[in-house]
Amino acid sequence: MVSFQEINSPLRTIMTPGPVEVDPRVLRAMSNPILGQFDPAFTTMMNETMEMLRGVFQTKNKWAFPIDGTSRSGLEAVLCSVLEPGDKVLIPIFGRFGHLLTEIAERNGADIHLMECEWGTVFDQEEIINEVKRVKPKVLAVVHGETSTGCMQPLDKVGPACRELGVLTIVDAVATIGGTEVKVDEWQLDAVIGGTQKCLSVPSGMAPITYNERVEEILARRKKVEKGVATDQDRVNVQHPIRSNYFDLSQLQDYWGPRRLNHHTEATSMLYALREGVRIVLQEGLKERFSRHRFHERALIEGIKAMGLTLFNEGAQKLPMVTCVNIPEGVDGEKVRTMLLEQFGIEIASSFGPLHGKIWRIGAMGYSCRKENILFVLSALEASLIRNGAKIQVGRGLQAALDVYEAGSLQEKENGKESTVIK
Repeated sequence: MVSFQEINSPLRTIMTPGPVEVDPRVLRAMSNPILGQFDPAFTTMMNETMEMLRGVFQTKNKWAFPIDGTSRSGLEAVLCSVLEPGDKVLIPIFGRFGHLLTEIAERNGADIHLMECEWGTVFDQEEIINEVKRVKPKVLAVVHGETSTGCMQPLDKVGPACRELGVLTIVDAVATIGGTEVKVDEWQLDAVIGGTQKCLSVPSGMAPITYNERVEEILARRKKVEKGVATDQDRVNVQHPIRSNYFDLSQLQDYWGPRRLNHHTEATSMLYALREGVRIVLQEGLKERFSRHRFHERALIEGIKAMGLTLFNEGAQKLPMVTCVNIPEGVDGEKVRTMLLEQFGIEIASSFGPLHGKIWRIGAMGYSCRKENILFVLSALEASLIRNGAKIQVGRGLQAALDVYEAGSLQEKENGKESTVIK
């Protein structure tokens, strides 16, 4: 009989667009004893998590809770609960995950309308608004931060326009929540899906979501409680019930709400992790956290450019937490990534579709977004490029990044502030 040893995973510096390194405080929280899901101590934690999620999403929505599953589970839960067969959905695609929204909507029988732009670009908001007026969909489903291209789609004008036109705006904010502004109420977004394994620095396994009363009205019409737990008041005829039982938001409302209707066994340790993760975000402060991501992004960008490499995209459309680097001509990108992992224990990402083999994607998200990580990845990338025959400006990348950090430290001192957040 084969004898298996206990897990002893290698220590990595994870600089991908997700997953990222988990905050040690989250790991400690996950080691707490298991509680029953209806234990008052646990339901108190559920309520606290909902309240903190409202703060992270910048919303006053009643409903803000996690779906048990990876980020994709949140997308599926919202879309399958809202969409009925034949519903028109408009999906602007500017990378891989717009195609994922399309896939989920198609499988739920929606009438799909697409608009596409070149990977590495985003839409002018007026383009989307004009197409919404033309198509007249029930739902606009759009990605906020597209990690496959390192781009971020502005939504501050799209949301209000859709609200005025009576169109629901459903947003994939998996990559952006906790790392940059996601103003659910101000931008008038109806449902927003986040992820744990990116800027929240929590393991993959939950998908925080929030939605408003416009979505809740649809759920009420489609609500069908399973017979094993239904009461007499639940037994009503439903013309178009939500197709999925597990991803049924109407039943999950009763699970997360005061009724505590049994739906599934909660992922206890993951709830501990999410509660601690969002607590840390709020403790740091949203403004301070977003500034930290921008600060380390600047150091990384300056280092990459000084090294002689070029960025795939930059400017206002760039996703602050993901920096895409063009692979130099004649360099095997996978060999460089392999060397980074095997020799330095650093993981960066390649990309998908038309960008596969053309760019590297370096993530600086949540707990991974620290000075020592930025300096480490720049030094290791330089060494790996030299080893693979690339012509770069040796030594300049680290110096440029250090210039950014020294200037930042000087500014802090001049302002009389000592940062207490993750460096």
